[in-house]
Amino acid sequence: MPSTKNTRSIIPVILSGGSGSRLWPLSRSLRPKQFLALTDDQSLFQLTLERLRPLNSDGVLQPIVVANDEHRFLVAEQCRALGITPNPLILEPVARNTAPAIAIAALAAQANGADPLLLVLPSDHLFEKPKAFIQAVQIAAHEAEHGALVTFGILPGYAETGYGYIRTDTQLIPGQALPVSAFVEKPNRDTAEQYVKSGQYAWNSGMFLFKASVLLAELAQFEPAMLHACQAAWEASRLDLDFVRLDQASFAQCPSESIDYAVMEKTQRAMVMSLDAGWNDVGAWSAVWQAHLQDGEGNATRGDVILEKAKNSYVHADYRLVTLLGVEDLIVVETSDAVLVAHKNASQDVKKIVERLKHEKRSEADAHREVFRPWGSYDSIDMGERYQVKRITVKPGAKLSVQMHHHRAEHWIVVSGTAKVRVGQTEQMLTENQSVYIPIGEIHSLENPGKVNLELIEVQSGSYLGEDDIVRFEDRYGRA
Repeated sequence: MPSTKNTRSIIPVILSGGSGSRLWPLSRSLRPKQFLALTDDQSLFQLTLERLRPLNSDGVLQPIVVANDEHRFLVAEQCRALGITPNPLILEPVARNTAPAIAIAALAAQANGADPLLLVLPSDHLFEKPKAFIQAVQIAAHEAEHGALVTFGILPGYAETGYGYIRTDTQLIPGQALPVSAFVEKPNRDTAEQYVKSGQYAWNSGMFLFKASVLLAELAQFEPAMLHACQAAWEASRLDLDFVRLDQASFAQCPSESIDYAVMEKTQRAMVMSLDAGWNDVGAWSAVWQAHLQDGEGNATRGDVILEKAKNSYVHADYRLVTLLGVEDLIVVETSDAVLVAHKNASQDVKKIVERLKHEKRSEADAHREVFRPWGSYDSIDMGERYQVKRITVKPGAKLSVQMHHHRAEHWIVVSGTAKVRVGQTEQMLTENQSVYIPIGEIHSLENPGKVNLELIEVQSGSYLGEDDIVRFEDRYGRA
């Protein structure tokens, strides 16, 4: 079983397995919203990590990260860019909701005999006042040290029907932890207004602080089958490069349940820490609009946008000029291969579009035209019946797998940088404006030995051009 070391009293546990379907077409299953820079130059995942640095006086952060296997290189790359090393980075072979993910994190945190406090956080939230969040965590730590399972309740600024609520028996006060009376489901408008007026209800944020041992003890009482499956999956886990892979057979036997249903709604130890820190779960495009600075007409934009007599709208332009004229309350999101136009009040229903795309087996549900790989990225810029053209970027020092294709030939033209190319038994160096041809069935590889990005154009031709026509013989990223 892999071991983890962390001597700090509070260990962040970052859950990064969400899909963010309400933020389509920018968020897609292979690159969901937590890995996107929606409001800042950094992604939501990176902003989550950065705001945690003040928890430690030296600013060093070694969180436990639980991620989807498909996102492992995204997580690793975005952590590396911040100089942060997850300890460990755990890969879920199948999705099993938040309770099993948190149980696995608790087992990992105890692997060296410690019993730390675990600060469990989604990876896709925003805070206008991050210092207030850290202060609330430090106050809540006192209750957690004494055995409480603390959840963070957001003091509601308005009657929201899209969140669950947490009820207490007395008025909520910012910076104070109170016993939880009940967790309640998403209310209708009238009920939500009553909740807010009473002052005894907070939005359920999905953030928690508790001892690893206390969480596991409550799971043993309320969900013993879940705990047993998680223990088996952790004990049989294995290291793969910098990742910890859970045992698939064991984890697949685990019941799929949220931490609220599995533990928090059943335990007698639940407390809610009132939080007023400008929290935003970025759950829909209307929330993204709220998170941005708006002009005098209530508009917020990103990219190349021109507005004329437009009001209260959000426009995101990635690849081309987008203009709005004489409209209001719209969401417009443009990417390389899709455009969303929606009324702002309908932004919660974007997931219905994604469901239709999945039903029709359309690639736009899962991947962007530009696809990221551990070695860099490729962008499919043109495609026909028997050809495809890609723009490929290879990071300095990176190398694609040694591979071959049964159904397609390839022609590589270097645009900038230096390429080390192997075709069959021949190895050569190519620079700007030089090219090489790879016949069908020939073993080949591509590497960037330089200090700057390698940019090249790849022209594929053949009877089948799918990404699954790759036979890998050797791969430094463990994909062979």
